Amino acid sequence: MEKLTVVKIGGNIIDNEAALKQFVADFSSIQGHKILVHGGGKLATELSAKLGIETQMVDGRRITDAETVKVVTMVYAGLINKLIVAMLNAHGNTAIGLCGTDSKLLPAIKRPVVDIDYGWVGDVLKQEVNTAFIHTLLQANNIIVLAPITANANGDLLNINADTVATTIAEAMSAEYETTLVYCFEKKGVLLSVDDDNSAIANINEASAEKLKQEGVINKGMLPKISNAIAASKNGVAKVLIGHAEDIKALALNMEGYGTLISQ
Repeated sequence: MEKLTVVKIGGNIIDNEAALKQFVADFSSIQGHKILVHGGGKLATELSAKLGIETQMVDGRRITDAETVKVVTMVYAGLINKLIVAMLNAHGNTAIGLCGTDSKLLPAIKRPVVDIDYGWVGDVLKQEVNTAFIHTLLQANNIIVLAPITANANGDLLNINADTVATTIAEAMSAEYETTLVYCFEKKGVLLSVDDDNSAIANINEASAEKLKQEGVINKGMLPKISNAIAASKNGVAKVLIGHAEDIKALALNMEGYGTLISQ
């Protein structure tokens, strides 16, 4: 079975030009097929503020009203996506930038209102992910750069949590590829103490994650990340890790001492 590495990066890497350049160089050196899923929360938040649009977050997830969905589409599927593609191509790769609307890659529905109205936020229809299209692109040696924007059957644009996109893609492709999923951010892993960069927890499973949530160690933006990581480990993804973007080469190889390994 061929190997596939799915990596998710967030706004903290994208906002730092030097860090992003180094990440792209390191990511380019990873062997095998690759998909890069990116967020870009801070840039979207900054542009929203300039336009007088208030940003609302609940448990690490963005509330996406009608104006906000325009902003995140411009930032995620536009500027950030094409910048990363250009940088990857400059390293001798053949990269292609997409979002979930392209070739019906990530069909979705608007999230139903239960306790919270998330606005124009999508829930991916996992059984309808266009894996054949992804497979074709990978076999043609493309690096896929994927922005977390999609649409419903009515053509309404929807924002999706980028961690969820990475998880969904990794799960969907695990039937065809031995898949490693890495969530990269600005910390060395899931930290026991948020103020101690050397306190990364080596391994977390579902039971220990619940305990860490109750203790407040896992909170805010880490909540959806852990939830997605555990889901991926249950649904065929060979390895799931959370760690620092500067360690991406070691994380992709699951080297001991780097990041937090997530299991069932």
